[in-house]
Amino acid sequence: MTKIWRETGFVENDPWVIETDEVKATEEQKPLLGLDELIARADESNDVGLGVLIKPADDVRRLEPYLYRLEIVAVAFPAFNDGRAFSHASLLRQRLGYTNELRAVGDVLIDQVPLMLRVGIDSFSASNATALKRLSENRLPAIPHHYQPAVRDAEAGKGYSWRRQAKPAA
Repeated sequence: MTKIWRETGFVENDPWVIETDEVKATEEQKPLLGLDELIARADESNDVGLGVLIKPADDVRRLEPYLYRLEIVAVAFPAFNDGRAFSHASLLRQRLGYTNELRAVGDVLIDQVPLMLRVGIDSFSASNATALKRLSENRLPAIPHHYQPAVRDAEAGKGYSWRRQAKPAA
């Protein structure tokens, strides 16, 4: 069973569906389109409130002219060892200025959720049993120190965490 989780808890009745040959969006649902399909639809219409699924090999920069029309961007994590979606999320938030919902889909594991939050992902399509249990208990793994800045500031404030930890010379 797949559930959508945000930091406020699980989302009921999420309208977004990744369409496949077997699964199609109903009237109450909205499709997450592939990148090429989204661009074709956006070029043919003035629709807003669209959703797109970015796969690891996609060039997320192609979305730039359409970002204002997107309600959600889903980045795919097809396997735990494929981290290209981290780069896609960071690029969307920091360089392209995307501010709407950014969702992780695919192999979303509990150990990666804090790192996904740091790069700007704010919703998660989780189906892993351990992840679902821990998310329902609001138990995320803690990472006390970070060596690089991210979309989200570290708990102690802005900047480089390792610089904040350095002791002044005597």
